[in-house]
Amino acid sequence: MNKYELALVVSAKIEDDARTATVEKAKEYITRAGGTVTEVEETGKKKLAYEIQKMSEGYYYFIQFEAAATTPAAVEQDVRIMDNVLRFLVVKKEA
Repeated sequence: MNKYELALVVSAKIEDDARTATVEKAKEYITRAGGTVTEVEETGKKKLAYEIQKMSEGYYYFIQFEAAATTPAAVEQDVRIMDNVLRFLVVKKEA
């Protein structure tokens, strides 16, 4: 099992419960693809480097998970079509 991190930038214009639901859905995508979520870190609302969809702020989340090598591609495919996610990135963590 490899260790990965999913970084999510979620829209700041949605309610707290909708934001929580978005993160839960991302976690569900990871487990459905065969991964195991180990930690979720919320760093809060931050200013974006540049505007995305006319928004200048977003909530940052970092989800650590363990999975097989094929899982990140499946997770990216699912997260790509989520409405409230402005940007995302899956990176492999070094051991």
